[in-house]
Amino acid sequence: MKKVFLLFFGLVFLSSFTTLDHETYLSVTEIEYKQEQKNVQIISRVFIDDFEDVLSKRYQKDISLSYKEDLQKHKEIMEKYLDKKLQVTADGEMLDLQLLGSKFEADQIVLFIEAIGVESFKKVKVENLILSDLFDAQKNITHVKKGGEIKSMLLTKAKGSNTVNF
Repeated sequence: MKKVFLLFFGLVFLSSFTTLDHETYLSVTEIEYKQEQKNVQIISRVFIDDFEDVLSKRYQKDISLSYKEDLQKHKEIMEKYLDKKLQVTADGEMLDLQLLGSKFEADQIVLFIEAIGVESFKKVKVENLILSDLFDAQKNITHVKKGGEIKSMLLTKAKGSNTVNF
């Protein structure tokens, strides 16, 4: 009993030294090739406040994404940012990504992106540096799906791109 008490006390004591300075910066991007439509569909989820911060700082204007109307109002700026930070190359050919739209989901913005006229491929290179220019600790989890096969990667500021083979 004494050992259990000491173990419990030790855990409580050690957990009291945690700090609030270590925030988690994370986005999740799903890239899926649709063979029938010959297109690539991308869904990317980013936290609203982080996306507002990066757009405001990068384009030196106060950008709010708090309301549905704001998403449409700032669509051009969001697309401009994504063009620089999210790139997909299939068999050596860079895809022309278009931001179709976005919506709110809890405390995140869900971005719908598409590339049309994409022939089947064997190799995909993804560069995902979304929010990494604002947060050094940013992690971008990226899943690439073709057919029934899914390949996943963790992209960071230091290693912002990776290639997968199908």
